[in-house]
Amino acid sequence: MKAMVLEAPGQVAMRDLPMPEPAPGDALVRISHSGICGTDSKIFTGAIPAKLPVVMGHEIVGEIVEGQAADGSGVGTRVLIDPVMFCGTCFHCQAGQTHLCPTGQLMGREINGGFEEYCTAPAAHLFPLSDDIDDVVAPLIQVLTTVRHAFTLSKLVPGEAVAVLGLGVTGLMQIQLAKALGADPVIGVSRNEYKRGLAMEMGADQVASHGEEAKQAILAATDGRGADLVVESVGHLSVLAEAMDVARTGGRVLPFGIYSGTEAKLPFYELYFKELNVISARAARAEDFPACIDLLREGAIDLAPLITHTEPFTELGRAISMLGESGERRLKIILEH
Repeated sequence: MKAMVLEAPGQVAMRDLPMPEPAPGDALVRISHSGICGTDSKIFTGAIPAKLPVVMGHEIVGEIVEGQAADGSGVGTRVLIDPVMFCGTCFHCQAGQTHLCPTGQLMGREINGGFEEYCTAPAAHLFPLSDDIDDVVAPLIQVLTTVRHAFTLSKLVPGEAVAVLGLGVTGLMQIQLAKALGADPVIGVSRNEYKRGLAMEMGADQVASHGEEAKQAILAATDGRGADLVVESVGHLSVLAEAMDVARTGGRVLPFGIYSGTEAKLPFYELYFKELNVISARAARAEDFPACIDLLREGAIDLAPLITHTEPFTELGRAISMLGESGERRLKIILEH
């Protein structure tokens, strides 16, 4: 089968790999679509360590061709794959924190992922998709699961003020989910005018650019207090400092972006003085997958506007380079298999 293999940082090539053979309890899936995210870009450059050579990709949708899902759905069933593997027996797994399993592996990082024609996955990691969910949109549900998991940890209460700093794919999902959970007001912050417009279309009560304009907008919308929950969705430590600045005293900061840097200047005294609760969230749990599928089916979340480009999966290298370009109207790239 064809696979796009990352052989060294910045070096990806199409290779012929043996067809994967499902172990007992696994299913073989013919991949139809996969998504590229910022994590893939960082694995590609080497900013996030991976076990090379590896087939990247963890946003995976396909059709079962051998075996079945945990609910008994068999051959021909369209499924979304939970890419976070775990042992099931360690302390974290027994505590329900399977996504934190110390021996766990992520498809596309430690084991082969979705940028190939076929893959295998345990039955419990396969979530059937109804016919009303489009194949092109479906890979984004995996991203939404991580957003839902983070919001669950943040314990958002209806009526709280939420500010989202950064309006890329995840930021625009966070705008929608915050509104669906009853946040009021929801303020989107981005330097990009196009993304600010999308945020308004997706339910934001207000948008602003970064810096002092954003701070004043957030203060004005919250009677001078600051936001109850501030989501940093860029992945830059300088923006995390902004998030700490615009959170209210006693508020919460959710650093959703993945930081590959190891040094930064942050207002640490403000962290103490304002008694900020910093909430870190990693990956998602199994229960987030059916919940997010339901959010999509109910119309609470619209993922289609986030997809701006589709490319053949064999053009992975070019697609990753597109993510690094400063495109005013570039959001999610979906690969077709």
